[in-house]
Amino acid sequence: MQEYIQRRVLDICAYILETQATVRHAAQVFQVSKSTVHKDLTERLPSLNKNLAQKVRQILEVNKAERHLRGGEATRRKYKDAG
Repeated sequence: MQEYIQRRVLDICAYILETQATVRHAAQVFQVSKSTVHKDLTERLPSLNKNLAQKVRQILEVNKAERHLRGGEATRRKYKDAG
């Protein structure tokens, strides 16, 4: 793995651990695709640091479990503001 990729993986990992950010938000912050963030965290990070990978995986699972709530809230605000 190239050095710049390793650095990006660890930077994204640190950001998510610090902020509990979603994959989508991290992708915006680091100006990469959601697919890249997901691959960095699920495939590349475990080869660099298994302990950090496990912590990030827990955050991703929580975000995945809550995403239907976030989507519903966004829709509610959209129609509340439009009316």
